[in-house]
Amino acid sequence: MTEKLKVYGDSRSGNCYKIQLLCSELDIRYDWQEVDILAGDTHTPQFLAMNANGKIPLLALPDGRYLAESNAILCYLADDSKLAGEDRFGRAQILQWMFFEQYSHEPNIATSRFIIRYLGNPADRQADLAAKRKGGYKALDVMEKHLLNYAYFAGEAFSIADIALFAYTHVADEGGFDLSNYPAIRSWIRNIERRPAFVPMKKM
Repeated sequence: MTEKLKVYGDSRSGNCYKIQLLCSELDIRYDWQEVDILAGDTHTPQFLAMNANGKIPLLALPDGRYLAESNAILCYLADDSKLAGEDRFGRAQILQWMFFEQYSHEPNIATSRFIIRYLGNPADRQADLAAKRKGGYKALDVMEKHLLNYAYFAGEAFSIADIALFAYTHVADEGGFDLSNYPAIRSWIRNIERRPAFVPMKKM
C-alpha cells in the first residue's frame, strides 16, 4: 500500500494502538490525528460526518472514504499480506479470534481499563468493574489454553488476530487483571514485543 492514509485515534487506546502496530509491521505510511475522546472530539459535527457512530479509530482514505472499527481497519490494511492469512481456513481462523476479541475480551478487559485509567476508577463504577472480572478472566483462560499448544492465535504464524488481542492483553493489569497465572500469555506477549517492527503503546 503506497497511498498516504490518515488515522484519527487516541494513542493510549488499545483499539487505536492496533493500527499503529500493524502499520509498523507492514511499513505503511500514514498521518496520525490525535483525538481526545474525553473532551468530546468524536462528537463534533465534523467528526460525526466522517463516522456517525462517533468512535475511534477511524481510517481516512485518500479517495475521501472512511473506515471505522479497529478490526475492520486491520483487515483492510493487511489485505493480501501474510498477516491476513494464507488460505481460506487460515483467514477464517483469524476472523474467529478477532470476533472473540471484540465480543468476549474487549468488553471486559478494555472497558475495565477505561474505567480505571481514563475515568479515574470512580466509586460509582465499582459494580461495573466487579461484573467484568468473571468475563475478563474467562477470556484470558481461553487464550491461555490455546497458547499452551500454539505460538500464535492462527497457529504458528503471527497475524492480525495477534495484533487485535495483544493491544489490550498486554496492558490488562491497567484494568485490574493479574496475568501471573497465565505463563503462555506472558510468553506470547514477550514474543510480540521482540518483533523487529514492534512499537510500544503510549503510556497513560
